[in-house]
Amino acid sequence: MIYNKVIEQLYELKDEEKVAFKAKKYAIVSNNSLGIYHKDLKVLAKEIGQDNELAIQLFDSGIYEARLLCSKIFKPKDVTEPLMEKWVVTFENWEICDSFCMGLFAKSKFALAKIIDWTERESEFEKRAGFAIMAAYCMADKKSDNDLFEQFFPIIKREASDERLYVKKAINWALRNIGKRNVDLNKKAIEVAKEILELDSKSAKWIAKDALTELQKEGVRMSDYPRVQYRP
Repeated sequence: MIYNKVIEQLYELKDEEKVAFKAKKYAIVSNNSLGIYHKDLKVLAKEIGQDNELAIQLFDSGIYEARLLCSKIFKPKDVTEPLMEKWVVTFENWEICDSFCMGLFAKSKFALAKIIDWTERESEFEKRAGFAIMAAYCMADKKSDNDLFEQFFPIIKREASDERLYVKKAINWALRNIGKRNVDLNKKAIEVAKEILELDSKSAKWIAKDALTELQKEGVRMSDYPRVQYRP
């Protein structure tokens, strides 16, 4: 599908009331937004199919929803580090950050490297991107043993005192997702959450309490991905 046709379709879906609604309801504030819901972009993405060249053109258009669409039609196996670095610095809200991290970055061969790198970044949404990839990678990687995911716990604990809303929410999200990979990581995540609870930080205490509420509740939904049993 040619670029001009896609841009035309996006403008046909334009709705300024949705721009205001998303800002008020979901705190999604974006530059050059047309006001198109995610579900409508998913329909368009399915119609287009995967197309790396078009995805890059759409991102470079500067239109917010075109950038969201880019995250849905670029092939994860083809993403490069220069592209990831080019895109991550433009993230202006949680929606576009999570769209790229969940749908694209977490499925790329650079996922682990970017978790390590970006969780140390200063920018709020670059740091969130590191933890969003971490959270999504817990579901994207169905083969790795517990050891791989245990290396994330020190990172989570290190950054748990970050008071910024979209950072602490992503840290909490990552901790919960690790704890839902299997029963053994659930036990370990609960231990780590209790350690975080002892930190002298409102953010850390919120992250820990919220994670414990979910990870300890009866009937918590949990996967059974490969694991190495912990010794008593």
